[in-house]
Amino acid sequence: MSTSDLDTDEVQVDEACLEGRRSTRRLSRLLIGGSLATVLAVVAVVAVLLRPAGNSTEAVPTQDSVDAGFARDMAIHHQQAVELSFIVRDRTGDEDVRRLAYDVINTQANQRGMLLGWLDVWGLPKSSQEPPMSWMGHDMSGMKGMAGMNGMDYMPHDGSLMPGMATNTQMDQLRNATGKTAEILYLRLLTAHHMGGIAMSEAAAEMAKTEQVRRLAQGMVDSQRAEIKVMADMLKQRGATA
Repeated sequence: MSTSDLDTDEVQVDEACLEGRRSTRRLSRLLIGGSLATVLAVVAVVAVLLRPAGNSTEAVPTQDSVDAGFARDMAIHHQQAVELSFIVRDRTGDEDVRRLAYDVINTQANQRGMLLGWLDVWGLPKSSQEPPMSWMGHDMSGMKGMAGMNGMDYMPHDGSLMPGMATNTQMDQLRNATGKTAEILYLRLLTAHHMGGIAMSEAAAEMAKTEQVRRLAQGMVDSQRAEIKVMADMLKQRGATA
């Protein structure tokens, strides 16, 4: 083998090693500093691949269905709960509050990924021209205490997008608070947020056509009710109420 051949081989090896190191660095940055959007994208893909089979004869939800409307609105609703939790995580050193915040971030980010993943599976857009909550007007006559009501009755009148969601002013108040003040404000905002989410989830658990949506919605109801009780105790410990 000639010297020139050896030099060429060495250059190729060096280039391969360099590219390998670049790939490793890119992977490390993804694993260590990956954004929430990246995590949600991965969760959405998993939801697509591993979604419950359900009834094989079950019709795919349409764009104006309860299933699609709930998936879109709850994805937005969950996103704010995640944002609230990220804010308070950096505003207090209290381990109980930070632990609750981490639980909300992990649970609701994963659920949001599932909701968006289902919309992908159904071939439906993730946004709609319809007002938020309009899907709750779909045949509500059979729901307990809902006879004669329509979706617009659920619209909040305090400037928030959907029931339970914090206003921009409240979000700014939390960003500017620290310590015990931030803890109390977060617990109050998240309690109201959960109550609004429960109302939405109860409607979806009863009206949605697909089994996986009904099952997830009922799971949200159960878990958020439990968290409301926990937060009531945490507020009491801090001399406050919801």
